[in-house]
Amino acid sequence: MPKEFSRTQRVGDQIQRELATILQLDMKDPRLGMVTVSGVDVSRDMSFATAHVTFLGIEGPEAIKEAVEILTEAAGFLRTELAHRMRMRFTPQLRFRYDESLVRGRRLSSLIDEARTDDESVGKDDEESR
Repeated sequence: MPKEFSRTQRVGDQIQRELATILQLDMKDPRLGMVTVSGVDVSRDMSFATAHVTFLGIEGPEAIKEAVEILTEAAGFLRTELAHRMRMRFTPQLRFRYDESLVRGRRLSSLIDEARTDDESVGKDDEESR
């Protein structure tokens, strides 16, 4: 019977939890604001981990790009902290990618709300004309 979760998924989940804690408690860069780690993908050979992050209070492509660069520059510190907290023979190199799924979700939600209000106003106009 196959395992429910592969080792890379379990390692990715643990890296996500530990990285979120490190970013919240130990990272002291005021330019970042609040960072959320929405997921971590680990390569099959466990040499690289790509962390998908979002930022609260940072908007605009340039500001987001700068925040990702800040995290990339701090990757050595973050990797060292992960190595202290996790029991692994080798700690993966960290990469950071901005996760646009929350922005897309908010945009789709607002489009759905707009469509609903348009439908309701059309329905009210039809009832009034009768």
